[in-house]
Amino acid sequence: MSDGSKRVTIVTGGSRGIGAATALVCGQNGHAICVTYRDRADKAEEVVASIKASGGEAIAVQADTAVEADVTRLFEMVDDALGTVTGLVNNAGIHGPRIRVDALEKADVERVFAVNVTALFQCSREAIRRMSTRHGGKGGAIVNVSSGSARLGSPGAGVLYAASKGAVNSLTIGLSQEVAGEGIRVNAVAPGLTVTDMPPAERLERDGPNLPIGRAAQPEEIAEAIYWLLTDKASYVAGANLRVGGGRI
Repeated sequence: MSDGSKRVTIVTGGSRGIGAATALVCGQNGHAICVTYRDRADKAEEVVASIKASGGEAIAVQADTAVEADVTRLFEMVDDALGTVTGLVNNAGIHGPRIRVDALEKADVERVFAVNVTALFQCSREAIRRMSTRHGGKGGAIVNVSSGSARLGSPGAGVLYAASKGAVNSLTIGLSQEVAGEGIRVNAVAPGLTVTDMPPAERLERDGPNLPIGRAAQPEEIAEAIYWLLTDKASYVAGANLRVGGGRI
């Protein structure tokens, strides 16, 4: 995307945390933004209002991205309200129960993989159908929000979450090669411990000071990495997994 075309970016799970910060930085830099949310319309509308207050263009769309019909409706609404998508940030995700594998129920596994993996395939599919030069599109960029947990494994309380993010990493590697020749760059960002509502407060207090950099990340610090991957400054970056972990590998 270097022809001056309008930037239209969807940020899933954009009502709070890393998603909200990403929507804001993109909106403040000229992207027309769609913020998706599942059940926090108030928070999503706050993000939209902030973008509009800075002179940007934004809408909020309710969607459970694990539900195929919701994803189809989401992209059609963006087509009508903002134009053809040029950027997708697959950010929506859940942690699931913080328990050992031997305590998990099948429903726990299915829900985490539905939100953290199936949803990414569905959203990426719809974006590719619009972005790919193979389908008459003008190109674009997809950024998947992964996690350092994919490499660390998170034993004891987060193996399920870590496994789902490992799938995100594999999706990024394969898809990036599949569509790189069609004008689409696919990359991932792997945040470290970040001050959002996902990690328990006691973990932030306990583990933050022990990171090499001495603290947990702020959502805006992760958002800047995501934004960079969406820009033409990252025009030769495809298939990368950018670790933003404060020194923790």
